Amino acid sequence: MEEMMLPGFRFHPTDEELVLFYLKRKIQQRPLSIEIIKQLDIYKYDPWDLPKLASTGEKEWYFYCPRDRKYKNSTRPNRVTGAGFWKATGTDRPIYSSDGGNKCIGLKKSLVFYKGRAAKGVKTDWMMHEFRLPTLTNSAPPKRYLGKGIIPPNVSNQP
Repeated sequence: MEEMMLPGFRFHPTDEELVLFYLKRKIQQRPLSIEIIKQLDIYKYDPWDLPKLASTGEKEWYFYCPRDRKYKNSTRPNRVTGAGFWKATGTDRPIYSSDGGNKCIGLKKSLVFYKGRAAKGVKTDWMMHEFRLPTLTNSAPPKRYLGKGIIPPNVSNQP
């Protein structure tokens, strides 16, 4: 990754690039020659710990993360960390290919970090966008997704 940290280098992919090039490639086990996006179970860390674990990025960072389930036979994801939890805001937003077709190539969900336990959590300014491939009919739910974390404005990397 050292060769990518050249002056002026910025990793700023579009939603379409994240889904079609990076996430799909990762799921198909077709690795890139350099590790731009790290594999990391982000729920083992609190959001202020994530920037130093990323391969690249100052205000945004990217991770491939396994999609753990809250309950064994459930599709509900487990998004709990040591100091709090990530809460989904709104519904999945479809990502469409720029080739003009009307085909959904991925889904994007926005999440906000809350400190504390679910019932009495305190909302913070930490945000994350979760990207995943659409589930095909009669197929298992996704086991992996790509997370894009965003450092909130005017907040240091500490809790």
